[in-house]
Amino acid sequence: MQRSNQGLGGMRNKDSRLEAIKLLVSSQEISSQGELLRELRRVGFTPTQATLSRDLHRLKVAKAMSHTGKYVYMLPGSPLYRRVSDSALTFAAARQAGVLSVKFSGNLAVVHTLPGHASHVAYDIDNKHFEEILGTLAGDDTIIMVLAEGVTPETVGRLMAEALPVMEKKERDFD
Repeated sequence: MQRSNQGLGGMRNKDSRLEAIKLLVSSQEISSQGELLRELRRVGFTPTQATLSRDLHRLKVAKAMSHTGKYVYMLPGSPLYRRVSDSALTFAAARQAGVLSVKFSGNLAVVHTLPGHASHVAYDIDNKHFEEILGTLAGDDTIIMVLAEGVTPETVGRLMAEALPVMEKKERDFD
């Protein structure tokens, strides 16, 4: 009987720890397990790194770029957690990040964005299915666009403004 009670106590402790993790991750910008372990210890929990890793996996916690540009832990309900697969949220993220410059060479365009946002911008451009833009390849802060033959920089600027409404408001660097 004693063993059963300890098991229940352990479950309550585990449930409390999971709730503490959710509260900490949703209320602070925590970017590493070490930071999260320190915060958990500060509020009275002492899990091992392995236990914390299992807890993060169980809660489906992921890392995503916050509005400050720092990669932090996010819970599944957070808009930043979902933005990769949700086009409306992707548009919002692209508008926040902005396009820094677009430069042309032949039928290629090189698009520079703020760090971490090139894939979201490329996703939005690709989702418009423009005949003039054959495809994109995105890195962290750079996109290569393959343009159809004869497409002008002005046309690309107009199409990008359509795909990314923020382009109409920001200064653009078209070389």
